[in-house]
Amino acid sequence: MMWRIRRRSRTICLSLAFITIFIHLLLALVSFSIYHQPCHTPLPPRTHILRDLAHTNYTSVVIRGPAELPTDNIQRDSSHKDGKKMVKSHVRPLSDKGGKNASIESDLLKLEALFGHPLYNMPSPPVPEEDWLLRVKPKVKASERSSQRWVSASQDGYEDVHWNSSSSSHPPWLRFHLGISRWQLYPHHDPNMEPLMQQLATHRIVSAVQKSGGTQLKLVMSFPNYGQAMFKPMKQERDEETNYNLYYFSDFERHNAEIAAFHLDRILGYRRIPPVAGRLVDVVKEIKDVTTDRKLARTFFTSPVGNECFYGQCSYYCSTEHAVCGCPRDLEGSLAVMLPDLSLARRKTWRSPWRRSYSRSKLAKWETEPEYCSTVKKTPPYDKGTRLVDFIDMVILDFLMSNMDRHHYETFEKFGNNTFLLHLDNGRAFGRHSKDEPSILTPLKQCCRIRRSTWLRLRLLSLPHYRLSDVMRASLSRDPLHKVAPLLAEPHLTALDRRLKTVLGTVSRCQKQQKRNGNGEDVFYEDTASLKDVATPAG
Repeated sequence: MMWRIRRRSRTICLSLAFITIFIHLLLALVSFSIYHQPCHTPLPPRTHILRDLAHTNYTSVVIRGPAELPTDNIQRDSSHKDGKKMVKSHVRPLSDKGGKNASIESDLLKLEALFGHPLYNMPSPPVPEEDWLLRVKPKVKASERSSQRWVSASQDGYEDVHWNSSSSSHPPWLRFHLGISRWQLYPHHDPNMEPLMQQLATHRIVSAVQKSGGTQLKLVMSFPNYGQAMFKPMKQERDEETNYNLYYFSDFERHNAEIAAFHLDRILGYRRIPPVAGRLVDVVKEIKDVTTDRKLARTFFTSPVGNECFYGQCSYYCSTEHAVCGCPRDLEGSLAVMLPDLSLARRKTWRSPWRRSYSRSKLAKWETEPEYCSTVKKTPPYDKGTRLVDFIDMVILDFLMSNMDRHHYETFEKFGNNTFLLHLDNGRAFGRHSKDEPSILTPLKQCCRIRRSTWLRLRLLSLPHYRLSDVMRASLSRDPLHKVAPLLAEPHLTALDRRLKTVLGTVSRCQKQQKRNGNGEDVFYEDTASLKDVATPAG
């Protein structure tokens, strides 16, 4: 009798255990289905996107002579009065029809006129030899040339390349590195921009490994010509806004924010963000199959709806609950050109004077002291040179794209304190369009100091003929991922115009304050001596 009771008890316990396991598996499947939805809207075929890229022009169009103000019905002449042919912009046909296509073409004409304006073509002296970040060895005798060539080893997937001192032998990424100078990453009219962006968007990926450090997932991808790019995968839809209950340091990094930041940086005339292009990547063929990173390789799996996913290892959002998934294998992402290796060009990291507390309860010093900038102005390197106004340039960029995550910035060590600031890591920008964050502008409000050239370009972008939202829309339409969907939703573009008015209003209040104070420091840092005869844009 006791034997039968024990047997029944054991059977009941086993049954309960099986039921518990079944319930847990069911909950896990439901959880996965929430995070990994099937692809309702099929992406355009990858082959179509790659074919279109061959006809895409990424360079700003060179306009010879005064810039014409574009209108919606403007007719393009094929030549100037002097008989020289006008340089035409290569606008690829868009998939949409009617009004949208006409609107994009009108915006592209505005962008063309903007980049042809004298404010974007200020004459500058030749770059001294010591102002180039990297140097090419001088010409050598013919008998010594063989030893001056860089010949690649025959590694799997990499090209057998021969480079010498001639720039024509260099791949686009190397020409970009050799073009970095003391004051900018690349020139305004850069003929290397188109082949460089083509490389990012279309070249075969031969290696993908996880980038060490950082709080979120990112990969370093390599190309057959030994170029490398930083890949940030798509984390959320373009029209999603950041949850209002999240702190700025808990936000996702967005791939489209990295792309849009590069375009905005160019439009503002800074050229301090490395070139970034969007790309559809095959999760299996271009990441899983080519990775040599064992830790990354262990995180790949197929979701319950058949999407290929992985999650890597990082401080935040690297788990099955926050996995990055293809659709079913195609994954959107941003690819940013890597800067020269630190062994060739060391960089110095600077803590931002207006760094946030990164605390849920504490305020930073600048948030409680209205005269905080007076202390900063007396502190090296902000006490002389252009460092303060360069920092204000970065503040304006961050406010326009609502980036609250600028805790540090970097410069190239070779140039000391007399150089531009690198505007890196912009993935947490463009999170909210319905709300502006006025605290980002605090350095401008407290210091009341700005480059005159920056102020003039901002006023130009506030005019209907060069409206910031329109030229941003046009610039972003040249990115490969525009074929999938616009990189920024329209509310984000509208927010740019609204925030631009706020910046100009802040400068205007600074001017009034300076007049009231009499002999106080001038609001403008003069850097437009070569534009004495150019009319100030009305605003």
